[in-house]
Amino acid sequence: MNVGIVGVTGYSGMVLYSFLINHSEVDEIYLYGNQTNAEPRQLSKILPAFGENHLVIYPFDSEKVKEQVDCLFFATPSGTASQFAASLIESAFPVIDLSGDYRLHSAAEYDKWYGQPNRMLPDQAKVTYGLSEFTQDYANYVANPGCYATAVLLALAPLAMEGLLETDSIIVDAKSGVSGAGKKLASSSHFPFINENAWVYKLNHHQHIPEMIQQLQKWDGEIQSIQFSTTLLPITRGIIANHYVKLKKKMTQETLEKVYRNYYDECLFVRFRGQELPMIKDVTGSNFCDIGLVMNETTQVLTIVSVLDNLVKGAAGQAVQNFNKLFGFEESAGLPLLPQCP
Repeated sequence: MNVGIVGVTGYSGMVLYSFLINHSEVDEIYLYGNQTNAEPRQLSKILPAFGENHLVIYPFDSEKVKEQVDCLFFATPSGTASQFAASLIESAFPVIDLSGDYRLHSAAEYDKWYGQPNRMLPDQAKVTYGLSEFTQDYANYVANPGCYATAVLLALAPLAMEGLLETDSIIVDAKSGVSGAGKKLASSSHFPFINENAWVYKLNHHQHIPEMIQQLQKWDGEIQSIQFSTTLLPITRGIIANHYVKLKKKMTQETLEKVYRNYYDECLFVRFRGQELPMIKDVTGSNFCDIGLVMNETTQVLTIVSVLDNLVKGAAGQAVQNFNKLFGFEESAGLPLLPQCP
């Protein structure tokens, strides 16, 4: 089949392209820019690391997209896909959207968290929030979850779905590499700023918070909020999220591990590791999310640690995973099954 990418020059778009070009079910890749009137550009001139090839980035035209490809990926900043996607959603054309433009169900939430007033949102039935491990029935428009949201939701899902969380005591301290901010220049991503540094940013205001709450409430309607902090680390890629929660009933380490294994033992890309707490290097370059947990018997505080590569499981990798599930391909098709070593 043929696929298209809007936004191949961004970090997530580049990783997405590298997966799709090696995908056994993909015949041709078409590239589109995020403007309708731009001049065509040769990919090899913009990204020489991809080598000489015939690919050209064409201006976006929804009718040509529908003629040329069988599925379109948006790997664009928030606010872009919503400018182009209306006709695609209306015609039920298959789309995997890596941006945040259709993750939320409320226009008021887009105004509050993304600064996008007066959003026109489609019927919820036309868009699937594609947290891969917990999605079986797909609409043709798939809203790929955010990187932080993926790490947090996978860590909390078993407890939320079992109704075990004390809902007024969910604290998440998450840390990410600089690539999570994308390629757009900012003072906080300059080498002299972040090198040998760590910076807490968007405290209580990160745009992934509402999608976490939205999904957690589907699993447990008593959950109204979480305390969520984000820290920028002087590394290129990777997320580590530490979750501190209290439970509604006293549980042993052994019992908690059984709960998690019941959910994740059959999942290809979630590796539950019991008391062995994972680190970022365990998953760099892979589509895995690794999870470990330890119960403090004295304080009755459960610590859950999840790690993932923000550009892979947190973006392009999960997008391909959703693509595979949407079209009935092998779930691992096109995806790396080993992390980068060393």
